[in-house]
Amino acid sequence: MQIKPFAALRPAPEKAALVAAVPYDVVDTAEARTLAAGNPDSFLHVSRPEIDLPDSVDIHDDAVYAQGVKAFRDLQARGALVREADERLYVYRQIMGGHSQTGVVACCHIDDYACDIIRKHEKTRKDKEDDRTRHCLELNANSGPVFLTYRDTPALDALVAATQQTTPLYDFTAPDGVRHTVWRVEEDAAPWVEAFAEVPLAYVADGHHRAAAAFRAGQQRRAANPAHTGREEYNWFLAVLFPGTLLRILPYNRCVADLNGLAPEAFLAQVSKIFTTAPADGADPTGPREVRMYLAGRWYALTWDEVVADDPVSRLDVSVLQDRLLAPVLGIDDPRTSMRISFVGGIRGAAELIRRVDGGRGAVAFSMYPVTVAQMMDVADAGKIMPPKSTWFEPKLRSGLLVHTLD
Repeated sequence: MQIKPFAALRPAPEKAALVAAVPYDVVDTAEARTLAAGNPDSFLHVSRPEIDLPDSVDIHDDAVYAQGVKAFRDLQARGALVREADERLYVYRQIMGGHSQTGVVACCHIDDYACDIIRKHEKTRKDKEDDRTRHCLELNANSGPVFLTYRDTPALDALVAATQQTTPLYDFTAPDGVRHTVWRVEEDAAPWVEAFAEVPLAYVADGHHRAAAAFRAGQQRRAANPAHTGREEYNWFLAVLFPGTLLRILPYNRCVADLNGLAPEAFLAQVSKIFTTAPADGADPTGPREVRMYLAGRWYALTWDEVVADDPVSRLDVSVLQDRLLAPVLGIDDPRTSMRISFVGGIRGAAELIRRVDGGRGAVAFSMYPVTVAQMMDVADAGKIMPPKSTWFEPKLRSGLLVHTLD
C-alpha cells in the first residue's frame, strides 16, 4: 500500500490537550457543546460547528459549514494550530487503562481505497457521506483521521519502537483518562514508505464515512483539475495505521424492547430449544460461541457448536444470535431498521443492559463476546459486510492533533 508524509497543521505543544477532541461522530450536538464549553481551542468547533449556532439551524445548513471554516481559520490565526515546516510522519500511542496501542500517522492514497487495497467491512449512509464530503471540501482538509489496521509487519514494528525512544511532540492525558503521546519521525521517511509498500492490505477499523468522504472529495478535486497527475495532495487522506494485534475490540451488545408476545417462561423455553442454556453467574461470555442473556433479573449462558460454513459472516456470534433467535423468535428481521432493538457499545458495560431491562426500557438483553480483528479482516477479505453494530473500537482517535490539508 502507498503512504506518504505530510506537512501537518498541528497544535502548538502547550495547546495540544485543549485542541484535541473526540471524533465528531461519537457525540451528538448537545454532548459536543458541553465538551467544548469554555474552550475556544477545542477542535469540536471545527468538526461539529453547529455547536456555535442556534439550535434552530439545521446541521446541514450552509451556515454550519461556513462556521466550521471560520473556526478552522480562527485556530490558525490565533496560533492554536501551526503549520509543520516540512512533510513528516508521526507515531501516535494511546493508553487506556491497561491497554496500549501505537500506530503510524500518515497519508494514504484514495486509489488504494478505490482498488480495495484498503478494505471495508461496513456500509455507509449517503447523507453522512454527503455531510463529511462537503465538510472536507469546505475546510480544504481532512479534519479527522481514518482508523486503519494491517497485519503485523516486523520492519514497521522496529521503526515504531525506535521512534518511541525519542522525545515526544505531545504527551497528555485527556479528561476521559486516555493518555495520548505523539512522536514526530525526524529521520527520512523512505524506510517507512518502503516498509508499507510491502503491506498488501489495510482495513478500515473505524471511520468508514470519513474514508468515503475523503475519497469523494479527492474525486471531485480531480474532476476540477484538467492537469491532474494523481500525486496532488487531494489524492491523499489522513489515517492512523495500527498493527492488528495491538487493537482491542469491545463487544456491541443488544437489547430488545419486548418478547414478541411471549411470556418470559415461554421465551426461555424457546431459547433452550435453540441453544444450550444454563443459569450464569455474570454478564461476560467466557469465549466465542457464547452469549449471555439477561432475562427477568437473571443471567443465562447460551452456547452452541462451531458453525462450519465458508461464509465468514455466518460464523460470527452476532450472526448466529440474529439468525437463530432475534429474527425467528423475536421478529427482529432487519436490525438495521427495527425500532425494537437497540445497541449498547461495550464501553458502557453490562451494567447498562441491566439498567435498561430492570428499568422497563427492554425485555431482554444480550451480552456478546467481542469480534476479533482477524474475524473482521476475514469478512473484509471475502468482500462481505459485518452485521450492524458488530465492532466497537476503543480508545478512539483524537481529532485536531494532526490535520492534513488538501493542497
